[in-house]
Amino acid sequence: MHRNPNYSFCPQCGGQMTHKLLKKGEPKRLVCSACEFVFYLDPKVAACVITEVENKIVILKRAIPPEIGKWVIPGGFVDVGETVPAAAARETLEEVRLHVEIGPLVGVYSYPDTPVVVIVYEAQVINGVVGAADEALEVDLVAPSEIPWERLAFTSTRQALRDYLRRHYPEV
Repeated sequence: MHRNPNYSFCPQCGGQMTHKLLKKGEPKRLVCSACEFVFYLDPKVAACVITEVENKIVILKRAIPPEIGKWVIPGGFVDVGETVPAAAARETLEEVRLHVEIGPLVGVYSYPDTPVVVIVYEAQVINGVVGAADEALEVDLVAPSEIPWERLAFTSTRQALRDYLRRHYPEV
């Protein structure tokens, strides 16, 4: 789903926003007709982890839109002032009750039809007992051969899991 919000009023002066081509080769930008403020519609960044407990991958069933009831890896949006790895660790604790140490990068995933850039890391569990917390209906531990591919929420989840499996479980 492509989200390109249409803002009507300037956040600086309240003037009317219009779409205007500022540079050849770039998309039209939202520009205030009164003060000429340019409102850049930048992507949001999400940080996720792939972690294992007892040689099984931790996944959670979403309790919030979009894709309620579908499975994902732990993750969520990065807050201003927070590093991407710190956000990945925070989201993992908030969603599946695990304290993790962030490891190598799995990949960075972006698509033209969504405003979210997803950054996925491997992570090792430091402590905690896996369980459903904020934004999770339930948590499951799945063997690499048992990933519910047809019930995963996002393209980035599928691609990150495939990249992870290629690295750690090439036989799957």
